[in-house]
Amino acid sequence: MVMVSSVNGKITKGDNPDVSAFASKEDAALFEAIKKRHTCYIMGVGTFEASRRRIVLRKGKLRVVLTHTPAKYQAETVPGQLEFTDKEPKVLLRSLEARGHKHVLLLGGAVINSVFLKAKLVNEIRVTVEPALFGKGKNILAENGVDVPLRLIGIERLNKAGTLHLKYTVVT
Repeated sequence: MVMVSSVNGKITKGDNPDVSAFASKEDAALFEAIKKRHTCYIMGVGTFEASRRRIVLRKGKLRVVLTHTPAKYQAETVPGQLEFTDKEPKVLLRSLEARGHKHVLLLGGAVINSVFLKAKLVNEIRVTVEPALFGKGKNILAENGVDVPLRLIGIERLNKAGTLHLKYTVVT
């Protein structure tokens, strides 16, 4: 799972769903580097809608969007590159593994993060913390009672402003 957030855990600034509105250029570069190491990304429909103008489809890179209404996006589906599903997370991961995707990158948002964490399907979390506080915005997790112990395994300062990239393993 990879996210960017404010110091107080907001993954959006106010009502703006676009994280590039507050993420540093250093985080953007790191995010691209992390994505290059994966062949499959999972995101919720809200994250897809917020980032769709920046998505560039490529062969060998599968983006899976979780939605309750996959038929609504049927015209946008590009098999093997952009797919929409309402499969349960465990079923989805099994089907992706059968297709050769052993390491999947979870891109969120809050609801998807919570669903995958609650199902114990996340083994590593990377969070870039931008040096800012937002009074309003979406949280890293939905408020559904998910409690997940983590262990810090890495920390990197990305710039002079104090942007930090934290790497955690999920304690099982």
